[in-house]
Amino acid sequence: MTESKQVLGADDVRRAVTRMAHEIIERNRGLDGVALIGLQRGGMWLAESLGAEIARIDHEIPVGSIDASLYRDDIGLRPVSPGSVTVVNFEIDGAIVVLVDDVLYTGRTVKAALDAITDYGRPSAIQLAVLVDRGHRELPIRPDFVGKNLPTSTDEQVAATAEGVTIS
Repeated sequence: MTESKQVLGADDVRRAVTRMAHEIIERNRGLDGVALIGLQRGGMWLAESLGAEIARIDHEIPVGSIDASLYRDDIGLRPVSPGSVTVVNFEIDGAIVVLVDDVLYTGRTVKAALDAITDYGRPSAIQLAVLVDRGHRELPIRPDFVGKNLPTSTDEQVAATAEGVTIS
C-alpha cells in the first residue's frame, strides 16, 4: 500500500480559493454574466467554495453542476456510473461559464464537460478553474485559473478536498 503525502493543508486550499476568486473577478472585469459550473463530483465542492468566496468579495453569482460521465470518449473502456445530478438552473446562452474541477490530469473529463455544457446552451466563453493541475495532458486543454501546479508521475493518485491535497 502506498503511503499518502499531504502537499496542501486546509489553509493552503482556502488561500488558493481566495486567490482564484479574485482572479476570476479580475479577468472578467467584474461578474456580469459570470456563472460557475462544477464538475460532478470532484469539482462541486470547489465550485461552491469559489461561489461563496466570490459572494463574500463582491456579490453572489449562479453556481451549477454538470455530470459529464455519459459524454466521455472512453465510455467503452471503463465502467460508467452516472448518477450525479446536472443542475443548470440559469441561462447558459451568452454567459461566461467558469467550469470548475478539483484536479486536471489528461483533460478528457474537461472535454466531456464542454460537450455536456453545450447541450444547455451556447456560452459566450468557457473558462477553466482547477485546484490542482498535475500535467500529463492528452488533449490541448489549459486551465485559466489554477490553485497549484503539482507535477506528478502517472502512477500517483491525487485527492483534493477542502481539507487538503494528498498524493499517494
